[in-house]
Amino acid sequence: MDSIFRLRIAIYLDTILDVAKKSSAKKPVSVHRSGCPVSRALELLGDRWSLLLIRDMMVRGYRTFREFQHAGEGIATNILTDRLRRLEASSIVMAEPAADDRRSLHYRLTEKGIALAPVMLELLVWGAHYEETGAPCAVIEHMEQNRAAVLAETYRRWKERDPEPILPPFHAPDTHKTRKGARKP
Repeated sequence: MDSIFRLRIAIYLDTILDVAKKSSAKKPVSVHRSGCPVSRALELLGDRWSLLLIRDMMVRGYRTFREFQHAGEGIATNILTDRLRRLEASSIVMAEPAADDRRSLHYRLTEKGIALAPVMLELLVWGAHYEETGAPCAVIEHMEQNRAAVLAETYRRWKERDPEPILPPFHAPDTHKTRKGARKP
């Protein structure tokens, strides 16, 4: 009976060790869908939360977890944490201790992240052009007609760490104050 008991314990311990080895093994490196640059970019940025976080850092001057959480988009804290980590792992965002409170983190776009400024500007103009939004038409038309100046100001603010918003938060569209599409193609 003693040998049966020892055998059962050995099998049990072997099973536990096998499970522990499997759970501590590194996850396989993800395989990209294709070599297409658009596909690769979408693997990094293809969800709405990532783009909205980039927008908030780029044009609203948001830096803290709390600011992102209260941006008005309704992002859950677990998703916010996950997206910030993914953007950081992709070298689009970096986290650094806040100057005034070293326990807090400030998130900032990297050079790779700020290079998305032309894409974000075009998404903003395209969205306001073809969808009903809360963006004031005059602001969008100004941005559309002055793309180079808007981008230069965006880059300047990033370089100088200027948190002043380029754009205010947009609220849900009010059909009395905005119209669908700024202009027709």
